[in-house]
Amino acid sequence: MKQSALLRQLLGKKGEDLAADYLKRHGFRIIGRNFKGRYGELDIIALEGKTLVFVEVKTRIGRTFGTPEEAVTPRKLAEVVQTAQYYKLLHPEFPESLRIDVIGIELEIDETIKYFNHIKNVTE
Repeated sequence: MKQSALLRQLLGKKGEDLAADYLKRHGFRIIGRNFKGRYGELDIIALEGKTLVFVEVKTRIGRTFGTPEEAVTPRKLAEVVQTAQYYKLLHPEFPESLRIDVIGIELEIDETIKYFNHIKNVTE
């Protein structure tokens, strides 16, 4: 694997770990991570009360390419929606109420959090 791809993968894992910790502290129950389907991948799958929540996490160092959330393009969001629908078909035991959230994280070079933003229900 190329060095830049490996660094992106490590940065993504760090962001997902931070997001999962945040969600747990805010009453979410994490039920899955990194689910891969035909159309894409779901970073975090969680329950908040009686709602099944699919969380897309974007982590960046610096804003050369905009805020982390801006990386969730309409195409990426469509992939998340399709993968979430597929996940729900495989797991009918989970609540019917579904939601897609985005968490954007910007880290300093030393991996301290510079910016953290949780946007609930991005498809509404």
